[in-house]
Formats: sequence, C-alpha cells, structure tokens
Amino acid sequence: QAQLVESGGGLVQAGGSLRLSCAASGRTFSTYATGWFRQAPGKEREFVATITWSGTNTYYAGAVKGRFTISRDNAKNTVYLQMNSLKPEDTALYYCAVSSSTFGASMTSYDYWGQGTQVTVSS
Repeated sequence: QAQLVESGGGLVQAGGSLRLSCAASGRTFSTYATGWFRQAPGKEREFVATITWSGTNTYYAGAVKGRFTISRDNAKNTVYLQMNSLKPEDTALYYCAVSSSTFGASMTSYDYWGQGTQVTVSS
C-alpha cells in the first residue's frame, strides 16, 4: 500500500525556519507531481507548492512565494518544503500529496495524501 509520511513540523517563532519532509513508501505508484497543502483551524485546505517528478518545474501560492522552497530527492523518495521567514498566518496542518497525472494547485488532481504535520508559528 502506498504511503506518504510527513515530518519536520513543530513550534517556531515568527521569522524562524522549518523544513518539512514527505517520504513515500510502500508499493510504487506513478508520480507526476508532489504538492504541499495546508489547513488552518476553521479554514479550508489550501495549496502551498508543487514540484514535478523531475524537479524541473515548481509552482507556489502567492502567500508563500519567495519564502518557501520545494525540492525533491528521488533517490530517497522524499520531497521537502523549506519554510523561511515564517509568519503566524503560516500556522496550519501541512499535508503532502501525490498526483499521478497533473501538475497544479487543484486538490482534486492529487491521488494520495499523507496524514499531515503540524506547524505552529508564534508571534
């Protein structure tokens, strides 16, 4: 069974940094792109960033562009999200997800999801 496991979340002060990891394991599944999404309490889940399997193409939400960087190491089956200059509004449960066919921001395009890792940014 395919599995995505996020890690690296935690509590950090505003202006600080965290690096999230998304490790894929289990049976091999086709990956076209891997994305990060987040959901804050009382809000809908929203797109953060995505990267193609080759790493050639990336795309970011406007709210994180210039502060967050998505990358991948296919040898380790892991995708990373480096988050710098964190703000209290970045506080959310962060999920990674895999799309077998599409590169984009739409949640409906992603087939496999992890359980999430909590990021809390204090002011």
